[in-house]
Amino acid sequence: MNVAASVPGRLRAVLPNRETLATMGRSPRKDLIAGLTVAIVALPLALGFGISSGAGAEAGLATAVVAGALAAVFGGSNLQVSGPTGAMTVVLVPIVARYGTGGVLTVGLLAGVVLVLLAFARAGRWMAYVPVPVVEGFTLGIAGVIALQQVPGALGVAKPDGDNPAVVAAEAVRAFVGTPHWAALAVALAVAAVMLIGVRIRPAVPFSLVAVVAATLAAAVTDLPVATIGHLPAGLPAPSLGFLDLSAVPALLPSALAVAALAALESLMSATAADAMSVSERHDGDRELFGQGLANLAAPLFGGVAATGAIARTAVNVRSGAVSRLAALVHAAVLAVIVFAAAPLVAGIPLAALAGVLLATAVRMVEVGSLRALARTGRGEAAVLLLTAAATLAFDLVTAVVVGLLVSGVLALAAVARAARVEQVPLHADLPPADHHDEEQALLAEHIVAYRIDGPLLFAAAHRFLLELTESAEVDVVILRMSRVSVIDASGATVLGDAIGRLRRRGTLVLVSGVRDEHHRPLDALGVLDAPRADGHVFATTPEAIAHARAHLRARGAVTGPSALTSGTTTRTTG
Repeated sequence: MNVAASVPGRLRAVLPNRETLATMGRSPRKDLIAGLTVAIVALPLALGFGISSGAGAEAGLATAVVAGALAAVFGGSNLQVSGPTGAMTVVLVPIVARYGTGGVLTVGLLAGVVLVLLAFARAGRWMAYVPVPVVEGFTLGIAGVIALQQVPGALGVAKPDGDNPAVVAAEAVRAFVGTPHWAALAVALAVAAVMLIGVRIRPAVPFSLVAVVAATLAAAVTDLPVATIGHLPAGLPAPSLGFLDLSAVPALLPSALAVAALAALESLMSATAADAMSVSERHDGDRELFGQGLANLAAPLFGGVAATGAIARTAVNVRSGAVSRLAALVHAAVLAVIVFAAAPLVAGIPLAALAGVLLATAVRMVEVGSLRALARTGRGEAAVLLLTAAATLAFDLVTAVVVGLLVSGVLALAAVARAARVEQVPLHADLPPADHHDEEQALLAEHIVAYRIDGPLLFAAAHRFLLELTESAEVDVVILRMSRVSVIDASGATVLGDAIGRLRRRGTLVLVSGVRDEHHRPLDALGVLDAPRADGHVFATTPEAIAHARAHLRARGAVTGPSALTSGTTTRTTG
């Protein structure tokens, strides 16, 4: 393949075309309303996630504006809304703690490069291979981590040092017990309660903003002893690469890969959810990765952190009537106006109020109905879900997903192994009616055993297959019926060859019947059927194999009398 010629083609495939951009003019009024609604919901979340990540409230706003706009234009979904998210915050916290703000900006930039490369590699389809229990498990784990991260802010204490959110939360509780800050706790719980109760009563009302505004006014009027966001710069900083330290890139690369993996997974999952909530929308996975890559390349230049598609804000966008990517652009534009015109007002928001917003967000992330449904499907799915959630809490999201995928793979292989069967079957099913008399059947049963192999013959089932097959009774002829083998790999072919070799060394005649055309390649590559084929012991149908077995037994004097199969009578039964 000509790589130089393929690059422009891939670039055209991931860039927005005229048809895509033309959709922004279909219903601008609906998109304007939806974009404004999403911006109102996104404001406290952007502030909260920026502070929670350790990069600051201004970093959260910059991410929502820059990444939100670029992902809207260049992404692969017409309805996706991007920005800082709780899942990404979970990954960024230890990076900020270890490398500082410059390190987390560099990680975002490197992650953007990786996402663009993934788009060119057509990696958008990989999302389909992530099992549902893994997705639900790390979502549950993310919710737990987000909730634990808010404990210091909700209790009004300084965030203790440490990477593990459970340890940090425990230290914060110990500090609170020594010096209680009841006002901060009351604000956080009140904001969370307003959001959780309000969404049940009036789902369309942005209770997160209502609660934050009320808490800010209450703190200002009553002079509550609670910490606030503090000074915010009016506007975005000029784009700069001053944070980039090339000597630190090798050390930051593993973190960048983790951030890129999470951004790809969460963005594609969010885009898939948007498709499910709409009537006719279908996202382009590769374009979505490209758009998220550009967003993450640009956001750090303006002081923003890594961004992804945001499931909650995307859901609000769809339910508010958005019909094109214009709504996400309006959302970014409204937040930009707030950054430039209302920074002093935003600076007065209590940190405890934002902690309450994120606590409520964490609670709403947990879909109890989905968890119950998965638990009812079987112990395996429940185990994958719980292990993924536990790994998220104990380690990080990428480790959690890897653990979930590995456990899911083991369970799938175990299911494959159970599906493969080696079953001894009677001969009369493959004989003409004239041969069904009891005396000949009893005589044949003393000398011939037929085994039918069902299902996939893969390495997961190979060992059990070998044991079952070679522990058969001492007989003169073994017929292996292969027509129901669905798939066979190198391990399965090797074990089949070992079984045939063991039986032949015991002096047993091994006949093979019904091998599918597509299975000859692995069998021939490993020489499994070379010896039987050279001796004329590979047959297209089972009746042919039985006829050969009878002829063999008559030659030895074990079976006497005429055989319908060797006197011209034929049957078309295969396998």
